[in-house]
Amino acid sequence: QVQLTESGGGLVQTGGSLRLSCVVSGRAISDFALGWFRQAPGKEREFVAAISKSDDGALYPDTTEGRFTMSRDVGKNTVYLQMNRLKPEDTAVYYCAAAMGVKITTVAGTFDYWGQGTQVTVSS
Repeated sequence: QVQLTESGGGLVQTGGSLRLSCVVSGRAISDFALGWFRQAPGKEREFVAAISKSDDGALYPDTTEGRFTMSRDVGKNTVYLQMNRLKPEDTAVYYCAAAMGVKITTVAGTFDYWGQGTQVTVSS
């Protein structure tokens, strides 16, 4: 069984930084294309970042490009999301996700496994 567990969320001021972690159990993270998504109250689930199965590429939307960086540590079987220059509009529950059978994807519906989520709140 595959499980994803996020941590590292919390309260931070505008302009601050936060690093989220996602520990994957059950299979090696190198088996997956990996992604981060977020969902704020009253909004649809939004793509945040993705890295390829072979870790040879990454994708970011305009809302996070240049501020967020996704990475992985195969030795710890852990995925990270470094978030810098945070804004109030970044406030949301953040989810990590893993997809089988694809090199990379940004579409929420294509991911097979999801974590429980961790709350990020950016104060103004």
